[in-house]
Amino acid sequence: MPSSFRISRSMAFLATPSLLLAALVNGQQSPIPGLSSYVVPAGFPSSIFSSYYVAPAPTQEPQPAIFDPVLNLTYPFNLTNPKTIPTADNDPVFYPPAVANVSNATAAAFVNTAIAQIVEIVAGSGGISGNCSKCIAALNIGKLAAQVVPQSVPAALVALCQATKFASNSSCVNTYSAGSYGAIWTQILALADVSGQDGLYICNSLSSTFCPAPTTTPYNSTSQFPKPKPANATAPATSGQRVKVLHLSDFHLDPRYYASSEANCSSSLCCRTNVVNSAEPNGSISLPAPLYGAYKCDTPYDLGTAALEAIAPLTGVTGNDSFAWTVYTGDLVSHDSQNQLSRAYVEYTETSVYSMFKDFINGPVFPVLGNHDTNPEAIDGPHSLPGPLGQQFSWNYDHVSSLWQNNGWIDAATANEAKLNYAAYSIKNQYGLRIITLNTDFWYKSNYFNFINTTDPNTSGLFTFLVQELQAAEDAGERVWILGHVLSGWDGSNPLDNPTDLFYQIVDRYSPHVIANIFFGHTHEDQVMIFYANNGTVQNSSTALTSGWICPSVTPLTNLNSGFRMYEVDTGSFDIYEAYTWYADVNSFETLNTTTSGPTFKFEYSTREAYPVGWPADAPLNATYWHAVTEAMETNRTLIETFNTFQGKSSVKTPNCTNDACAAAKICYMRSGSAPLGRQCPQGYGSVQSAFDPPA
Repeated sequence: MPSSFRISRSMAFLATPSLLLAALVNGQQSPIPGLSSYVVPAGFPSSIFSSYYVAPAPTQEPQPAIFDPVLNLTYPFNLTNPKTIPTADNDPVFYPPAVANVSNATAAAFVNTAIAQIVEIVAGSGGISGNCSKCIAALNIGKLAAQVVPQSVPAALVALCQATKFASNSSCVNTYSAGSYGAIWTQILALADVSGQDGLYICNSLSSTFCPAPTTTPYNSTSQFPKPKPANATAPATSGQRVKVLHLSDFHLDPRYYASSEANCSSSLCCRTNVVNSAEPNGSISLPAPLYGAYKCDTPYDLGTAALEAIAPLTGVTGNDSFAWTVYTGDLVSHDSQNQLSRAYVEYTETSVYSMFKDFINGPVFPVLGNHDTNPEAIDGPHSLPGPLGQQFSWNYDHVSSLWQNNGWIDAATANEAKLNYAAYSIKNQYGLRIITLNTDFWYKSNYFNFINTTDPNTSGLFTFLVQELQAAEDAGERVWILGHVLSGWDGSNPLDNPTDLFYQIVDRYSPHVIANIFFGHTHEDQVMIFYANNGTVQNSSTALTSGWICPSVTPLTNLNSGFRMYEVDTGSFDIYEAYTWYADVNSFETLNTTTSGPTFKFEYSTREAYPVGWPADAPLNATYWHAVTEAMETNRTLIETFNTFQGKSSVKTPNCTNDACAAAKICYMRSGSAPLGRQCPQGYGSVQSAFDPPA
């Protein structure tokens, strides 16, 4: 049997098992689970949606009419019409209650005075020296305004941003208008301790030149745990039976993708009708967007369905077979600027992508929310906010929980739990594995609500939920997988120190006897982290506890190929014994003849074979294995170069990692499961989406 083949879409899922059997009979069985490559048939699988505003075609993306079974509505065409992309978000906004009832004239005068005072402080004529002191002083004025005249603050923020030239005039409007982040910042100013650590975090987030990042606050985590860690605790025994588990992440569907638009734009998300390459005269297009996607663009419908079609023949899960389960580690929504986003756009994307998962993937899917799966982007507020502010994002938790239940992935009780826990839930699957999901926006640095009460890393109650579920699992002798989106460590550039430091201590307490594996997405890259005992103070094979698997993305953004992964998992211990990764070469899409074929998805690597460290065939790919890989990397530069190549899914855009500094940084990142650990590593080598940029 040839290891790569093309067949019609209608026969693909039925023919593959017999072809694989023929290969086995002929003695040609490959160590990979399915085909080595798969050419997706030409044309869009139109039967997956019942109707279309714009029908699929070889030269244009489809516009399906998406029906939402939870909200009982069909989303209008103007929500995703690529030729009429909105420029304002008209969703409801929430403000903290005013401490006084003032007239419009008084409010205007109050705001004008506040702006004048802040401008004076920034200019240095207010008697305050030092950027950090100036920023804290300005925050205190802003806090008073947010408490007295909250509804006037967003316009004041726009005016102040423009007056101080903090950003361009248009960026000031897009960032600080009420429907973007203006109302969110108003809540934060009113409720945060802007004179203390909260203020330092806020100022540092605005610019690292304002205030240095606060150091990690020591936290006694033992008070979080109902019981001490059992002495000589052991994990459940292996069963000897292995099942296939699919891992997808960062789909980032772009329903506004427009084939033949500019794919090499100068700024923003490319492959849209509203972007240009500023180097081209008269709006000429330098690189027409291919039908299946490009390196500066999110996932068009054609690429999304092509990836989903390729999964079955490549993984060998075909016909009536199914994955034991699938994990999806977040981010469904495209990388639009905030003024182009809305609740409806998020809900549309959630409905569309989950329905495609239901159509293409057999078996239960266990999803988590990513930072893009909300509105405003990356924003989730803790329930501890006063009054209705604590429920301002319930619209989203209710929606996704109901969609998951409607698709048969979780039951009603679990859906109700998710509605109350920021879309996080705990569920025991049909094999006995407990899956605990987290909304990691509560440790993400771009969720500005995390700047309220920063001295308490558990303001949201997220970790109370996690510890309760882990303790119950320990008491019941269960093994656990934890799913999140934003990674807790690597180079420390994405999460906040205090909550990820607490998470690390929780992982230490319940590993390795309870927590088998942890899974993330977010970076769009193929990465791994190792969690060690005692907060990573000693890092060796005997202290390595648990692995954090970071899944490659379906979206090519930015400068990456499109990919996915599958694990072979023991049904007793729920350890991973093999991990396979596949990809499609986005660089080839430009020359693809879409009338005859779709893209080709290829086998990229087997983890066990890519990193040969003399590991026993019957031993799992656990934290001890990954520590052995990092030790081998210290003396074998080829392993680091291999890891670096796979990090970008074999993209032609991936920079080389060939010097000592890059090699040391990669090993350090792999050993960093929290932000404080990651920030101690050499910086500038964490991502392969652009040239490495270490500090001078």
